Amino acid sequence: MRKRNHYAPEFKAKVVLEILSEAATLNEIAAKYEISPVVLSRWKQEFLEKSSEVFKKGTSDAEKQLEEKNDHIAQLERKVGQLTYEVDWLKKKSEQILGPDWKKKPR
Repeated sequence: MRKRNHYAPEFKAKVVLEILSEAATLNEIAAKYEISPVVLSRWKQEFLEKSSEVFKKGTSDAEKQLEEKNDHIAQLERKVGQLTYEVDWLKKKSEQILGPDWKKKPR
């Protein structure tokens, strides 16, 4: 069974731009990079479908999701900081009220 190849987006863009420049045929480019012409056609189609997103104003869906995740992470970090502060405060107050050896005393 043959292992699937994974190509970097930069490489895919380079190959598709070479296809669009029409300096060589699709089959020649496929042979040059040892990639199936069907795969290259699919890359080209996907590239052309998503090319209009480059010029859109505002944020894309992926950017919105990333921003939401970052906001959620920041919120969780603030909560962890708050809880750490509260635990430290409670330890300090426990020592003040129960004495410094309160952990060692039998219950």
